[in-house]
Amino acid sequence: MTPSSRKPPTPSSRRPWGLAEPGGTPPPAPPPEGEGSNAPTIWLAGVELVADLTGAVYMPDTRTLIAADLHFEKGSSCRANGVHLPPYDTRSTLSILASAVARWTPERLVLLGDSFHDEQGPERLDGADLARIGELGRAAEIIWITGNHDPVLDADLPGTVAHEIRLGPLVLRHAPRAGASGEIAGHLHPVAAVARRGRKLRCRCFAGDGERLILPAFGAYAGGLSVLAQPFAPLFSGRRFTAWLIGRGAIHRFPATALLN
Repeated sequence: MTPSSRKPPTPSSRRPWGLAEPGGTPPPAPPPEGEGSNAPTIWLAGVELVADLTGAVYMPDTRTLIAADLHFEKGSSCRANGVHLPPYDTRSTLSILASAVARWTPERLVLLGDSFHDEQGPERLDGADLARIGELGRAAEIIWITGNHDPVLDADLPGTVAHEIRLGPLVLRHAPRAGASGEIAGHLHPVAAVARRGRKLRCRCFAGDGERLILPAFGAYAGGLSVLAQPFAPLFSGRRFTAWLIGRGAIHRFPATALLN
């Protein structure tokens, strides 16, 4: 896929945070622990990514917006199994996704699997929600990555379906793989906790070490798993990774050593 020369909007508070910049030059010193930005830059295998407050990430070089684990129609799935939740999660998630698309105007929108909570999710879509997905498909090329909740996706959805894709040196897939490098994945729904002003704060987060980035779950009803839990252990060596916690108005960077269990 050929990168475009057109650049995205540049929020004034963007800061390059990460482990390596293109060309192998040393990265700028990271900001102080806990410092926030509304659109921090994260370097992954020499590629610039910009974290968005919605939980998506934007790749300027290819004009690609990436989000994971939308879990459309989780509410209707739970209702069918006797758990009654308001059936508006798909609409809410779509509204937030549309705001990110409007902000970054990507050429490509990659959804990293578990876009639907189950394989029948597309069949339960409300007509208005299906129309909203169609609008997104006209605004950007949609690539649906399959996940464990939606290994088969409806062929009538706009865009294309893939198991994984490669953009330059990066591989985009649903579930992260131990030993992989240059990987953007979802699946684990990372959250992290820190102590601030005598309180324990727990937030969705991006988790990365310069070679792998795991995105937070995007869906309105998606839960979360601590980045210090066992499933993350094979992916990051010890606590040598960074968590970018998503606050109400800023994304805050913390080394893993500052996180609470």
